[in-house]
Order: sequence, then C-alpha cells, then structure tokens
Amino acid sequence: MRSAIVSAAVARLSYSILRARPPGGTAKWTRTNHRGELVTLLEGPAVAIGGVAGALAAGGNGRDRLAMAIAGAGAAAFGGYDDLAGNGSNKGFRGHLGALRNGELTTGAVKLAGIGAVGLAAAVIAGGPADRASGGSRADGVVGRRAVTAALADTVINAGLIAGGANLLNLFDLRPGRAAKVALIAGGLLAPAGGASAAPLAAAAALLPEDLGERAMLGDAGANALGAMLGAAAATSLPRPARLAVLGVITGLTAASEIVSFTKIIERTAPLQWLDMLGRRPAAAAEEPVAPAQQAAPAPAASAEQAAAPGNGASGTPADNAAASESSPAGSISGAGSPGAGSPGAGSPGAGGTGAGNGHADRPAGKHRAGTLPSAEAR
Repeated sequence: MRSAIVSAAVARLSYSILRARPPGGTAKWTRTNHRGELVTLLEGPAVAIGGVAGALAAGGNGRDRLAMAIAGAGAAAFGGYDDLAGNGSNKGFRGHLGALRNGELTTGAVKLAGIGAVGLAAAVIAGGPADRASGGSRADGVVGRRAVTAALADTVINAGLIAGGANLLNLFDLRPGRAAKVALIAGGLLAPAGGASAAPLAAAAALLPEDLGERAMLGDAGANALGAMLGAAAATSLPRPARLAVLGVITGLTAASEIVSFTKIIERTAPLQWLDMLGRRPAAAAEEPVAPAQQAAPAPAASAEQAAAPGNGASGTPADNAAASESSPAGSISGAGSPGAGSPGAGSPGAGGTGAGNGHADRPAGKHRAGTLPSAEAR
C-alpha cells in the first residue's frame, strides 16, 4: 500500500512540475494528435519517476527493489532518447537490423540495445531464482555446475522478461490509454504472486486520465518504463516455470506484431474494442458542427516528399503501420471521422497531415494518435 501511495503521489507531482517547467521548453515535448490538438510527452517521464520512487519505497528484498528501479529508470532513459531524437524512418526489428547492415545506426537500435543491457543488469542485481522456497535451485541445495547453470538460466530468463516486457508494452501504445490498460491488466495478474507491481501500476493509474483525455501521452519513455518494471516484478516474484511461460507469451506476441495488426484484432473483437474505448473521448465529441458555407476547402494531397518526411521516433507494431495506411478514417478507433488524422512523419500541411488547417504544422505527430495514416511504430 505504501508503495502505491508514494508512486501515485510522486507521479502526479512530477507531472505538475514538468508541465510547469518542461526541460528544454514546451515545444520539445509537444506533439500533435489525430484531432490536430497538442499533447505532451511529459506523462512518460512522470510515470517513470513515480514508478521508480514507489519501487524504492516498497518493502521486501532490497535487491529486488533496486532491480526494479534500475529497470524502470534505464528503460525510461533510452525510451526518452528515442522519443526526442528518433525520426521514425525505420520500424521494427527488421527495419533497424536492415539499417545496421547499411551502416546506419538508428535511435531505435540504440534503444533496443540499451534496454537489453538494462534488463541484463537488473536481472544480475536481482540475483538468484525467485522460487527459492518452491523448487528453485537454491532451495534444492543444488551446487557446483548445476547451480551455476541454473543461475545463468534464471538471469537470461529474467533479462528477457524485463527487456521483452519493455518492448511489448510499447507496441500497445498506439491509442489513448491502451498501453496503461494493458499494464493494469498484466499487473493485476501478477499481484497474487506478491511482486512489487503495485508501484508501476499506481503511477500509470494516477496519470491515466491525462492519457484518456488526450492531453498527454506515455511515449516510449513511459511505455518502456512500465513494461520493464512489470517484467522485473514477474522476474522477482514468479517461479521458474511461470516465468518461462510469461517469456514465451512475450516472445510470441512480439513476433506476431511483425505480421499482424493488434489494432485490427482489437477493432474486430467486440469485448476488446469496448475495453479499448472505455474512458476515451468519442471521436465526434471533439468536433463542432460547421455550416456548409463555412467549411474549408479540402486540403491538397500530400506530396511524395511530405509523405516521406521523418516522424518523431514513435512505436507500435509494423503490422499496425500497414493496417493504418489501408484503413479509412471511419475505420479508425481514435480517429473515426476525423479529417485531421496526422501522419507521424508529415509535419507539413497535406491530406491528413498534422498541419492541415490547425496552425501546428511544425509539431510532430504523436505515435499512438496518428489516426489512420501510417505511424512510426515498433523499434
């Protein structure tokens, strides 16, 4: 309980301070959403700060608390770097590996390597298996080579949970509140195991209204931090068979994201669509009726150069990119009927561009607010 209270309070306080004095100025953290409205990326750092503070304030094993704090802080740092310095020109593992083969080091590749190293460091700090009293190698008194092998296996598994969790949750950060909802569900499943998942969950819940209201967004910094901390909670609370099962799910979903669209699956599944829309602003609510005589002429189609302009280094699944480009505004969850669905890379006026008629052509589009046009999704 103390961990959750500290986490929520610190997240709200951090958000208020960051909004009042954003590092580098407001413009650096501002993006344009699918409605042509401005949102801030500062929710992400605030959630990460709150989650780390709550993890350190939790009771229990000190190494486990430190491991979660390092996982959250490290993932937030590399995610924030990609948020601010990325251009979104390459997406997914294949995109970044292809860029490396061509001699280009993308910000997404730096983030992937960095979060992998953070996951390994946190796993080493957490130490031996979490199931010490229920079948773990130490409880069985295993010594010698078998003990070393078991410890190495646990370290690899735990590192995979932390790094894989950070990446996977970021793939869901494609619509307002979606990643936070996935985190809350996953954390709720971990709660009976007695892990420290309360800290990241409380931070996410504290700022969820800002996300659902489309005033702020998690960005890579927030989504990566939440996923890494949930992975650390799983690593330090579940027995080895359960950890292997969770790692298998993470790996399977990450691989599936390269070929299927999570957004399309959610749209076609009524319970998932209901949950995805829960608490969000209806698309029509933000649009005031305009008399026919007052309606502006349609914006000209975007040029090839505008369509190819780099975005802000956002995330999501590669399959969602393709799905988004094929869908119409009426078929988009968050951008239904919204003519201003901004392309993550197009900062200039054009059909669906972020600058079309809203006076914010210089603002990059937010990753999960891009409506129906392709967004720069997975790293």
